[in-house]
Amino acid sequence: MKKLFLTLMAWSLLVSLTFAKSNKVARDLEDKNASDVVDVIVQFRQVPTDAHHQKVINKGGQFKHELGLVKGGLYSLPAGALEDLAADPDVAYVSPDRPVQGLLDYANPTVGADLALGSGWDGNGVGVALIDSGINDVWDLKVGTSKTQTRIVYNQSFLATGTKTSDEFGHGTHVAGILAGNGNYAATWTCSFRVFRGAAPRAKLINLRVLDANGAGTDSGVISAIQQAVNLKTKYNIRVINLSLGRPVYESYKTDPLCQAVEQAWKAGIVVVAAAGNEGRNNSFGNDGYATIGSPGNDPYVITVGAMKTMGTLSRNDDLVASYSSKGPSLLDHVVKPDLVAPGNRIISLLASKSLLQAKSSVNLVPYSYYQYTSSPGTSCDYFRLSGTSMATPLVSGAAALLLQQNPKLTPDQVKARLMKTASKAFPSVSIATDPLTGVIYTSQYDIFTVGAGYLDVWAALNNSDLAKGTALSPVAAYDPASGQVGLVYDSSAVWGDSAVWGNSAVWSNTAVWGNNVFLSGTSAVWGNSAVWGNSAVWGNQSTTAFSAVWGNSAVWGNGTSGSSSANNTLNAATGVSSPGAVNIAIYGDN
Repeated sequence: MKKLFLTLMAWSLLVSLTFAKSNKVARDLEDKNASDVVDVIVQFRQVPTDAHHQKVINKGGQFKHELGLVKGGLYSLPAGALEDLAADPDVAYVSPDRPVQGLLDYANPTVGADLALGSGWDGNGVGVALIDSGINDVWDLKVGTSKTQTRIVYNQSFLATGTKTSDEFGHGTHVAGILAGNGNYAATWTCSFRVFRGAAPRAKLINLRVLDANGAGTDSGVISAIQQAVNLKTKYNIRVINLSLGRPVYESYKTDPLCQAVEQAWKAGIVVVAAAGNEGRNNSFGNDGYATIGSPGNDPYVITVGAMKTMGTLSRNDDLVASYSSKGPSLLDHVVKPDLVAPGNRIISLLASKSLLQAKSSVNLVPYSYYQYTSSPGTSCDYFRLSGTSMATPLVSGAAALLLQQNPKLTPDQVKARLMKTASKAFPSVSIATDPLTGVIYTSQYDIFTVGAGYLDVWAALNNSDLAKGTALSPVAAYDPASGQVGLVYDSSAVWGDSAVWGNSAVWSNTAVWGNNVFLSGTSAVWGNSAVWGNSAVWGNQSTTAFSAVWGNSAVWGNGTSGSSSANNTLNAATGVSSPGAVNIAIYGDN
């Protein structure tokens, strides 16, 4: 039933998008009746003035609030006026105010965060903006063992329905614990044998609430929160933004207002870390979960994170990718994503008391006996277990905070490049997971579109001193119809062009996994013999179906070139019908 529903939604979206009238109006607005009043984000070619707002008002619109970060504003407007508005040369792009949703005891040792803590790297002094469902001011987020002095140094809600910044959904508090929990609750019990600490247990938290009690929000709310993080950067030393949320991709990242906002934060000197999404099992179009990365994780600037399973051990050697973790390349732009993977499955972190997730997901409650010597049959009032790329993302945010504590002069590009280069590349070629509820079997292959540059290794990153001298934009995957192969193409300013230190083989490859057919080395041999996906690539026969679905002549990308038709591009958008966030984190708990 779920697959049928997703397919019907995708088909409906395809039909509605096929008849787009203007390339300056998002295609998911074209199915509106002329009399429908819609909330839209209008991006102008310059920061809008009162005169720009008046133009919208003159067409029957209402100005709601500024979105200066993306040179835009939020307006209510009759759908029949959209084409006329788009004809204005001052207007760059019009899109709907789309909905977004929110996407340790074993996790920290797996990525080496325990070694970092033992050496004094704990995120002290670094501010991390958590844009989520709010944060409850619980004991594990206090300064030291104090019960009054908090590390949540700023709170603000961007919901239209109220000003409360507490976590009624239960997602943001859990994410905050993975990032910055100090383990107070468990550590103070004399009978405890496990402590649940975050990656950066002394970091400052900036609580910017954008998700409501049901885990839902809007583009405009997230953009406004990102804008505030930029505004408060100096005051609270905000160096990292964590986005464990997202939505489907509807257009190129070059016009998507959510992507434009994260790029502005990146350019302002803030590392942006985003969840890849939880659609890796979505095979609605025969693509085996490929091309399901959500927005803004599809943006080449940000660090996009997929999820691994710790397998309940301290060693990374037996860890496997979570089959629900979304895979690249990104829709429409073909950006190579995710950039990294980190533990995200069945992660124990902070419980937001009386939240929706606590009430609806009793299976994820943690027994006291899991971390205390006790015969009590009860479940913890302090900790909770969740799965998803939402949980993997704050581990990478915490790692970024540690690098910036160690060297505050690092740029966002240098942080991203170092985390990617030092990530562990040791993976099996294939793994199989069986859903414990349905019995369905999922096969995962450890390619560049599934694990990116590798598995987060915090300790290796802290012990590396390489400084990237270019950008760290994620490369683009390009399909050559003549050879039937896919290779990497990267921006001329990207650090990956320095083959001596940052070349493809240093950042992405592992001969144990990729054999002799690894990746391109430079832009002069675009296709060469080093394809990432093709007849001689690591995929072999096991991926012929997915390859055809994504790259073949009848694929969602047509011939796979950058000039693919509008109809084929709309199918790309249709494959992202299910939001890669909080709705799925309790559903896709993969054992």
